[in-house]
Amino acid sequence: MKRAEEIVDEWVTAAQAAELLDVPVTKVHRKIEDRALLGLKSGTPPTMRIPALFIKDGQPVPALRGTLVLLADAGFSDDEAIAWLYENDDTLPGRAIDFLRRGEKSEIRRRAQALAF
Repeated sequence: MKRAEEIVDEWVTAAQAAELLDVPVTKVHRKIEDRALLGLKSGTPPTMRIPALFIKDGQPVPALRGTLVLLADAGFSDDEAIAWLYENDDTLPGRAIDFLRRGEKSEIRRRAQALAF
């Protein structure tokens, strides 16, 4: 599996996410802790970056949290979870994140849950 850094084409910082969500940066960090969002620290100095597609219409993608919890339960690291959501899957077809953004969570969650077994 590729690393998230190699697959995700657009990232936002926690500060940019706060602007998009119209909340303080501390709330963005809380959303990451609660798995409503997911991000990775990178750069020098390390800065929290969140995939831009995780935010839609001023909110975290609604179906994202449950999917992130399932992936964590399956043993995925944050990097692996982001990469899994962004990788093209010919059997869908497309990427899991695109399905979640459209509100089509059932098949994605079924696949994420199957990874735990």
